[in-house]
Amino acid sequence: MASGTTIRMWRRTLFLLVVMIGLGFGWILFNLVRLQLVEGEELRSMALDQSLQTTSLSAQRGTIYDCNGNVLAESASVWTVALEPAYIKDDDTRRTLAKGLADILDMDEEDIYALTKKDTYFTYVKRKVETSVRDEINEFLEENKIDRGVQLIEDYKRYYPYGDFLSQTLGFTGTDSQGLSGLETQYNDELSGTAGRLVTAKNAAGTDMPFEYEQKIEAQDGNNLVLTIDSNVQSILEEGLKQGIIDNDVQEGAVAVLMNVKTGAILGLAVEGSFDPNDPFTLMDEEVQKEIDALPEDEQDKAYNNALQKQWRNKAVSDTYYPGSVFKMCTGSMALEEGVVTEETRFTCTGSTTVAGETLHCWTSGHGEETFVQGLCNSCNPYFMWIGEQLGALTFFKYFDAFGFTEKTGIDLPGEGTTLYHGADMGPVELATESFGQNFSITPIHMITACAAVANGGYLVQPHLVDHIEDSDGNIVSTTDTSYRRQVISEDTSRRMVDILHTNATSGTAKNGYIAGYRICGKTGTSQKILEDNIDTSKKHYIASYCGFAPADDPEYALLIFFDEPEGDSYYGGSVAGPVFANCMSQILPYLGVEPVYTEEELSRLDTTVENVVGEGTDTAKTKLDQEGFTVIIKGDGDKVLAQSPAGGEKIPKQGTVVLYTTKESQEETVTVPDLTGLSFSQANERATNAGVQICMTGAITGNGVSQSQSIEAGEKVKQGTVITVNFVEADAVM
Repeated sequence: MASGTTIRMWRRTLFLLVVMIGLGFGWILFNLVRLQLVEGEELRSMALDQSLQTTSLSAQRGTIYDCNGNVLAESASVWTVALEPAYIKDDDTRRTLAKGLADILDMDEEDIYALTKKDTYFTYVKRKVETSVRDEINEFLEENKIDRGVQLIEDYKRYYPYGDFLSQTLGFTGTDSQGLSGLETQYNDELSGTAGRLVTAKNAAGTDMPFEYEQKIEAQDGNNLVLTIDSNVQSILEEGLKQGIIDNDVQEGAVAVLMNVKTGAILGLAVEGSFDPNDPFTLMDEEVQKEIDALPEDEQDKAYNNALQKQWRNKAVSDTYYPGSVFKMCTGSMALEEGVVTEETRFTCTGSTTVAGETLHCWTSGHGEETFVQGLCNSCNPYFMWIGEQLGALTFFKYFDAFGFTEKTGIDLPGEGTTLYHGADMGPVELATESFGQNFSITPIHMITACAAVANGGYLVQPHLVDHIEDSDGNIVSTTDTSYRRQVISEDTSRRMVDILHTNATSGTAKNGYIAGYRICGKTGTSQKILEDNIDTSKKHYIASYCGFAPADDPEYALLIFFDEPEGDSYYGGSVAGPVFANCMSQILPYLGVEPVYTEEELSRLDTTVENVVGEGTDTAKTKLDQEGFTVIIKGDGDKVLAQSPAGGEKIPKQGTVVLYTTKESQEETVTVPDLTGLSFSQANERATNAGVQICMTGAITGNGVSQSQSIEAGEKVKQGTVITVNFVEADAVM
């Protein structure tokens, strides 16, 4: 019995053992199936992630060029400093590295020493160090005979060689080299390129494996932008705005936009004030910074951020304004196109018009009877209110929409402002005020684009700043389409309006933008600003502008000048923006190859160039200058010309005076520059002659011109005969 019991027990034991083994192997088999077939891919991915470490390698951001190939923004090499602790074999080397790198990188020695002891083949120390710092590190390593343990990896940092030049348009990048404003944001994808990767392997203990297990995928550099901007044009515009701000005590900055009317290419886009994109988070206006510093501490951050946003803001694209009387070139074009008026259509201005029970005024007490040409040259508001009534709301709005005012222009910059306007169901008062440029708001880019359509035969162009995009090897990737968006008015209407605007620049309210020989067409604007609710409305604020183009016989370039809140002697567009327009265009048009064509009257007043006679005998020099019609004054008793005033090559009035210096002592003689402002042509010339200097006249040099500014300040000491440029404005050219 005992034997049978024993056999049964062994059988049970064997059975239980078989069952347990079967269950165990079954569980193992189940998990093998689950791990291999069900979760295999996920586990393989996790294992790979744990065994590999990926380091991003920066791509070089594309360069931004102007149209002449000048670099406006570029990425230069900087360096990332990294340690390879696994290759640092002894503590003395760790201490040497920690101290040396700490001194060079201006870091804490103990922090770097702790990094040298990490169980890894790679760890970061510092990023974005300059090449000069890299060179110091290499020199230190060589001096201390350290050949492993430190890696220097190339990276890139954005530089803007010209500082605050074109800053709102270019924008800037962040620490991660991503565009944060301007073209840097708009074209970020094209400029950024594709980052590379450095893949390193780890062993089972989690330690980085040696470099032979590394895999490096090279970065692909970004594309380059070639702009339509011409740096020379841009410089002229920026300098013109800066001087205009000073001369007219402008409070809220200024804008200047120069456009090719046939293509929509923008050659210059200046905004004042500006900022330095190399240091975008520093406020350029020291007075604003002082005001922020004086605020309670809990208010400073908000004020600082608001000030930053303001200095980064591109007023030409993002800010809207009432265009004022410059818009009359559009209303006039509508009227000519629809046959509502001809050049000779007459209207009588009494100084005001009553519309739907509301009295709307002209800028003067009344112009009396005037033709359409005279009405535009007089910038007569009642005449244009009457034109608006004749057109009717539906027709007016049809052209308003066709000129592009109801939508964004699509310029290739971020943050374009949204226009505010009344639709085709506008009332009679809205129609009347909009007819002369008030009661709706547009951006400066809208206005210059509409002006181009008036000038170029009636075609609406696409404003743009990028001409084409190139890859890093210089191959063209894409080119901007410059085809017209649509035709707004006929070529005949355009030609007729061009003639009228040319008349306005030579004998109307736009005379202050006149430039002899360059067939300027222009219209002034003085618009009241839209004020925020918290602004004191007891004081009115204005925007003074001048919008024009040249040459009248074949328009090529349009320029809009815009000053926000001038608080000097005048706030009118004609006297504030007109002279700046003339000053800028007188430099830009010759540079761009526009040839002057002078009338007989202009030729009679045209300045000439004085010949250089330094080094010649006194008698020979005098004879030569006499033959050219100049008055010659000789200083000293020498027999050779040592210096002359004006210098050779300078512009001088016809039949002007040239002073020749024949001794060193005579060259020390000076005269005092008189105050030449606030005078008529004859008065300024007489005062200059009596003081021993001479003047070149610019601006409104016909009619009732009054001198507004002079190139050399009163009271300065200069050589006798020095030529001073005096700018004249038309006293009654205000709108």
